[in-house]
Amino acid sequence: MSDSTSHLVVALAYDRLCTFEFGCVTEFFALERPELDVAWYRFAVCAAESGPLRAAGGITVSAPYTLAMLDRAQTIVIPGWRDADERPPEALLRKLRAAHARGVRLCSICSGVFVLAAAGVLDGKRVTTHWRYAERLQQRYPKLLVEPDALYIDEGQVLTSAGSAAGIDMLLHLVRRDHGAVVANRVAQRLVVPPHREGGQAQFVPRPMPRNESSPLAKLMDWVRANPRLDHSVASLAARAAMSTRTLQRQFLDATGMGPYAWVVRERVSLARDLLESRPDLPMDRVADLAGFGSEESLRRHFRRITLTSPTAYRDQFAHGEQGKRPRATGTKRRASLLG
Repeated sequence: MSDSTSHLVVALAYDRLCTFEFGCVTEFFALERPELDVAWYRFAVCAAESGPLRAAGGITVSAPYTLAMLDRAQTIVIPGWRDADERPPEALLRKLRAAHARGVRLCSICSGVFVLAAAGVLDGKRVTTHWRYAERLQQRYPKLLVEPDALYIDEGQVLTSAGSAAGIDMLLHLVRRDHGAVVANRVAQRLVVPPHREGGQAQFVPRPMPRNESSPLAKLMDWVRANPRLDHSVASLAARAAMSTRTLQRQFLDATGMGPYAWVVRERVSLARDLLESRPDLPMDRVADLAGFGSEESLRRHFRRITLTSPTAYRDQFAHGEQGKRPRATGTKRRASLLG
């Protein structure tokens, strides 16, 4: 573990280790990334208990460090837990409580949330886990605010993610928090995964699209994205698509799971997010105008409702100036005239 100035991530290993989740953590933090012009993380693995550690798939893991390594960690990741009904070792729980008291960042993937819950560091917090465990988690720990639909939840010092692959979403979010959108996108490219996965996550706005991108509805969506500042109503959108309002409502619901108005608001929030990230000096009233909200009050109200944070807090967390401007995803190149 060279470069003592870089951030130390410690992953937990235990008997009957969840191999996939552990592999995800290792892929993110153990690999050298010379292509990134940032001080990458240091990484260590500590054993939750003594003895040989078996893992799923018939392999055995030999962890080089004991739980004492948690005393040095700046981020601790719990990559699942072997049995949601088994209480973790008390020595581990004591270490996690002490780490939490020091301000260490704690993260769980899938059933790993049961370890953090047993340590008592999640009370009063929003958390998530695999949908199979959500009801059990809520019943066993009623002080938790379990959100079973979320891919991951960021509560600042504590982050939890849903079933196995959702750990990738959470870990990308961690990289994004620490190093910015451009670095996170490059990590995602190397992993061959999308930088943002659509779903129930509150941090990033879903951007549903109809399957047939040559359909009138898809063309209408493209036009709305290119003209966010116009006063879009259900009636005006229906007229442009040459549909009745009832047909438009039905097609939007079938394609996106929401009505036209809700979709337009989410698109505006997504554009506001882009502006807040890429242009940190842009006045908030200008962000509201370019995103089509018209007023700062409207921007703040809708932004908080959808992302569960304020525009100012989002900018403070994710803005990185021109060097941090994240590559536009499919369908966003039409915003160039607004962002230029």
